[in-house]
Amino acid sequence: MRIAVVFGFVLAWGCSSPGRPRDDGRGESRAVAVQPAAPVAAPPSAAPVGPTPPAASPADAGAADAAAEAPPIVDAPMAWSAERERLTLAYRRQHSDPDAADLTIDPRVIVLHYTAGGSATSTRHYFDNLKIEGARKQLAAAGAVNVSSHFLVDRDGTIYQLQPVTRFARHCIGLNHIAIGVENAGDEAKFPLTDAQVAADAALVRYLAQRYRITHLLGHYEVMRFRDHPYYVERDPAYRNDKPDPGPRFMAAVRARVADLGLHGL
Repeated sequence: MRIAVVFGFVLAWGCSSPGRPRDDGRGESRAVAVQPAAPVAAPPSAAPVGPTPPAASPADAGAADAAAEAPPIVDAPMAWSAERERLTLAYRRQHSDPDAADLTIDPRVIVLHYTAGGSATSTRHYFDNLKIEGARKQLAAAGAVNVSSHFLVDRDGTIYQLQPVTRFARHCIGLNHIAIGVENAGDEAKFPLTDAQVAADAALVRYLAQRYRITHLLGHYEVMRFRDHPYYVERDPAYRNDKPDPGPRFMAAVRARVADLGLHGL
């Protein structure tokens, strides 16, 4: 069973989210948080989403079952249209692959973010916007389509899936063609990321790593130091940023929980 969530109309902003946006020239998805909205309550029986994993062999069935156990994931699809698909494909061609014919990706990296605001509802609503606002000059110059992510984790640890994991999303310069984006409502100042978010992100990373060929787990702030890796592809060498999210503290806590997976960092 998949559970759809309709988020309320609330104005606010973040790393890829909602309030009055600020173009600080540093972010693929940066904004200033305003009045936080009340958190969205998770349905009591949220069902896991995503493709069915391959059957485990008898020899390692026990370990695989434990590792692949899905956390509760609430289906909360962001607005999608033919125009958004067109603009996203144009962005992919401009920055990753000029010959791209669709938006399908083969995920190899998971990139964790924070929204810079305290409301998951606001972030979710912001992602519905078709185009990036003109006030965010660096981003608008790099493409018209709005930023987004695949997952959004609320401050109580509720995980929302916003779009298919294998769809190209604009959340991280240089890695969108190969990366799953996970936003976390909060920051490391006014709305410090919570222990519940650490646990939820770790459970989500473990779940995704069992279903896709994930090799790397990165924080958004680490991506610019990843430019020499073959995974990193950006056709505009001047298109860079300097992001703080989600910060070393949060990344260390998540990585400690999934150390057994052997995922690479920088």
